[in-house]
Amino acid sequence: MADIDRIKELIDSNATLEAISLIDEMIGSEPDNDMLYFLRGNAYRKHNDWKHAMSDYCKAAEINPDSPATRAYDAAKRILDFYNKDLYNP
Repeated sequence: MADIDRIKELIDSNATLEAISLIDEMIGSEPDNDMLYFLRGNAYRKHNDWKHAMSDYCKAAEINPDSPATRAYDAAKRILDFYNKDLYNP
């Protein structure tokens, strides 16, 4: 659990690449831990890598449908689907 807390601290302090690296190592030994995929998705999202964030949220939800990644995926999808025609046609 200490590793999870450390990862959350890294993400909160914008050390996303360090968090992703640590999570990658942990996933190697715990490939079915949905929380790791959720946290890595958060790190990718904060790093502005939406493709990998969405992929990790999907993987976490696949492992555990009750994962917070399900809500994170839905929120990210709404953000990415937002379209304001006034921004493109002043």
